[in-house]
Amino acid sequence: MQGFIIKLNRVKDEDLIVTIISETNLTTLYRFYGARHSPINLGFKIDYESEASLKSSVNRMRDVIHLGYSWLSDYNRLRIWQQFISLFHPHLQHSEEIGSFYFMLIDQAAQKWKEQNPKRIAIEAYVQILKHEGRLHRQEICFFCDKSIIDNISLIRAFLPAHQECSHTLSINAKGLSWLYTQHSTLFLDDTEIERLWNIVCEGF
Repeated sequence: MQGFIIKLNRVKDEDLIVTIISETNLTTLYRFYGARHSPINLGFKIDYESEASLKSSVNRMRDVIHLGYSWLSDYNRLRIWQQFISLFHPHLQHSEEIGSFYFMLIDQAAQKWKEQNPKRIAIEAYVQILKHEGRLHRQEICFFCDKSIIDNISLIRAFLPAHQECSHTLSINAKGLSWLYTQHSTLFLDDTEIERLWNIVCEGF
């Protein structure tokens, strides 16, 4: 099986509880520490086997192969990747069957991570998540005052729209936002707007 590690918990003697998002579900496995084991980390894509344990209800992870990317040696890209990946566990932890959407989204993002600004890739992926879950608010109605937004639209957590005056945050240009929502592209958003949207993403899915 293949999957991305979205959470690591260290337990006794350097053993790990590992949560993996695969093509169909979330899996939590026990990883025993040992010199023969290859190192794993948050955000890694791995191939692995799951083995039932007589001593625990949590299956054991075995035969792990790290399916690496060249950008993993780039500290800044890796740091942003791990920030992005860590957001999936709290969002999906109570889901049993999640389908292939999230795995495919992460896999596609990982393949583009070296070639583009990673924050832009994460923002574009987040819009796809909102759309997939039916949470993408395209009506320009302020979350705070319920009045129409004529100009100076701002966004808050979950990309909910708001007046700039109500949210006390930076505005996002309407053309760039519309293109992001329809084309899943940040092409018409400048770097300041990207930083603002990235900070919103980091607040949680």
